Amino acid sequence: MTATLVSYLEPLPLIAVLRGITPEEIPAVGAALVTNGFRILEVPLNSPRPLASIALLAEKFGDRCLIGAGTVTAVDEVKEVTAAGGKLIVMPHGDMAVVRAAKAQGTICVPGVATPTEAFAALAAGADGLKMFPSDQLPPSALKAWRAVLPRATLVFPVGGIRPDNMGPYWTAGANGFGTGSNLYQPGSTVEHVRSAGAAYAAAFRALPRRPDAATSSQ
Repeated sequence: MTATLVSYLEPLPLIAVLRGITPEEIPAVGAALVTNGFRILEVPLNSPRPLASIALLAEKFGDRCLIGAGTVTAVDEVKEVTAAGGKLIVMPHGDMAVVRAAKAQGTICVPGVATPTEAFAALAAGADGLKMFPSDQLPPSALKAWRAVLPRATLVFPVGGIRPDNMGPYWTAGANGFGTGSNLYQPGSTVEHVRSAGAAYAAAFRALPRRPDAATSSQ
């Protein structure tokens, strides 16, 4: 378990995925999320001017939040993200070269995996956590099966189709947190919408049952 990543799971172990956001939206949207307890903010690289958005997030919220990029698919992109101030590399896939490059740059890396084989390979390459993706094709029963064989301290984050109303079964199966997506933000979303959606996610997490073995202690 990586203590640095764990420290950002308090008070809300949710990764805000801001796909399609522009730098102009970053200050207000970022503030709305941080106010609701989000501490991990991700700008996918297929967003408009993503490196500028990452730099702004790092400048404004980097003292209290883990800022980085999603949809990182190439080794060269890792250096670009770190140069912009990003400290988190999130991937849709399990390219071990990207994982190793991220760790060489001193960043936290969460690759996407869909099978136990990919999960173990990612951990062997140095991954700090696993993005269970796409979770809308991987039910909670799959996570329960993974938990039977993965190292106990492994951090697993279901991502893909996660909403405030469907986190519970994954939490019960052993999730350590979740990645959001279009249910939190999509291009054109108002700040009020993001604030309201963020509050809904936060309330849904607080309503989950206590789990003493969870990576976070806020439950």
